[in-house]
Amino acid sequence: MNDLQITGVRALQILDSRGYPTVKVWLTANDGTISVASAPSGASTGAHEAVELRDGGAEYSGRGVEKAVDNIRGEIADLLTSRSWGTLADLDQALVSLDGTPGRSRLGANAIVAVSMAAARAFAAAAGAPLHVWIGQRLGRGGRLPVPHFNVLNGGQHAANPLEFQEFMIAPAGAPSFADGLRWGSDVYHALAKRLKQQGLATGLGDEGGYAPAIARPEEALDLIVAAIEDAGYTPGRHGIAIALDPAANSFYTEGTYTVAGRAHSTDQMIHYYEKLIADYPIWSLEDPLAEEDTDGWPALTAALGNRVQVVGDDLFVTSADRVRDGINTASATAVLIKPNQAGTVSETFDTLTAAAEGGFGAMVSHRSGETDDTFVADLVVGAGCGQLKSGAPARGERVAKYNRLLEIQDENPDLPYGPTGTHLNDQ
Repeated sequence: MNDLQITGVRALQILDSRGYPTVKVWLTANDGTISVASAPSGASTGAHEAVELRDGGAEYSGRGVEKAVDNIRGEIADLLTSRSWGTLADLDQALVSLDGTPGRSRLGANAIVAVSMAAARAFAAAAGAPLHVWIGQRLGRGGRLPVPHFNVLNGGQHAANPLEFQEFMIAPAGAPSFADGLRWGSDVYHALAKRLKQQGLATGLGDEGGYAPAIARPEEALDLIVAAIEDAGYTPGRHGIAIALDPAANSFYTEGTYTVAGRAHSTDQMIHYYEKLIADYPIWSLEDPLAEEDTDGWPALTAALGNRVQVVGDDLFVTSADRVRDGINTASATAVLIKPNQAGTVSETFDTLTAAAEGGFGAMVSHRSGETDDTFVADLVVGAGCGQLKSGAPARGERVAKYNRLLEIQDENPDLPYGPTGTHLNDQ
């Protein structure tokens, strides 16, 4: 393949799904092809993830990104147009070197990841391949459509309700295809709205499109979801529609104590609490069940629960290959959540996916709570072949954009397999 020559760089401050600014980038190649990407942003963030550059001051409550945009228009554009690029890894490494800080804080991780995503699209276009195919070739993997994990009830930092657990998701693991799984998820989402109304509970939405009723106990949310699955005519469980949780435990952990629905728990008590939830409900995946700094708790929880549910590290690993390798060595989880803007570049995201696979970890690709209509993660999850995606509810344009892109990929590639592989999730 010929080297990529970038002849034009454009950047703009746009709004994300929460109404806060983010970065959008256009890269023009010498053949006139234009590749576009925009950066997502998280509300619940890990301490070690790449750092966004925000403007401060009064405009947009200090969350403007004009400094990041100016960096793209200036230093980054000068770099990108100064030479041709043989690989995305070369380009990404040059961006990292130009920034010169461990967390990408000088130029801004939001600037760098948007450029990296647009560059990945430019390399794919230059190769004449769909993005998901090009990604699969880079990783040496065949394509696979994911089980979508729909966030149907929101709490924590994603909603203004008393519920500490952040995400309650449904996963149509038993569906015969992605398109069927999307339909199943939509059916349950609407059945849940009907049930909430019947019980006099609000159907306002959280950041990721899930409902945010005024409930406090995780069991209340789980009871509602199981009932909605049955109302929609499906079977709760791994051969029908399973449940996945993201408690995002950092947000309810203080000085060694977890507080859930007004009750204080030690690490051991939280592990026992999760054991009971898993025994009582059809849960197949548990993400960030403990705080990232609870380093002794993670191996204990994984030893207790890891043969029954997938234990996913998000804030624990922040899409860092080195942190994933550490987690593999300490048996601190069984899977990693993949967010390109945590890693900082697409190439570093690839490194993390490779580290996870080499260590026998599963992987789940993820959106962020502050999203745009960019569909990069949809192509990423197919190309990476990890078989799991969470991208919010089956509603709201910035969430549905990813699911609709996956429908297109399935339509164009009807023989692609569906669901996770190489994990105990298929077998239980």
